[in-house]
Amino acid sequence: MVRDDCIFCKIANGVIPAAALYEDDDFKVILDAGPASKGHALILPKQHYQDLCELDEAVGTRVLGLAAKLGKAMKSGLGCAGFNLVQNNGEAAGQTVKHFHMHIIPRYEGGPEMVAWKPGSVDPEEAEQIVEEVTARM
Repeated sequence: MVRDDCIFCKIANGVIPAAALYEDDDFKVILDAGPASKGHALILPKQHYQDLCELDEAVGTRVLGLAAKLGKAMKSGLGCAGFNLVQNNGEAAGQTVKHFHMHIIPRYEGGPEMVAWKPGSVDPEEAEQIVEEVTARM
């Protein structure tokens, strides 16, 4: 399904133009309009999925392979030292457009710190409770 009211559906399907790095029958990869670093790109499925929980499993499988291909090309073509894959689900996680997309963010030596957190801790009882609560719903 493609939604008429979704900006990423419109971009992925060519209704709204964007600088494209890659395109096939299922995906369009564009440069992010508000990049975190030089070459920051978005993988957009052409079909509408609100988030990872709605994503078709076959499409999800292809996303990682495509991300690897693009990351390798960015390392070679842009000279980045590495890259982050970022995928947000829900407003609390930073998702601002309700259309599944994956960020590929090239990382350069000496560049700014991104996608980092201070490691916390979990006690064994809490870990056991988390395991029970999550596995019971899978």
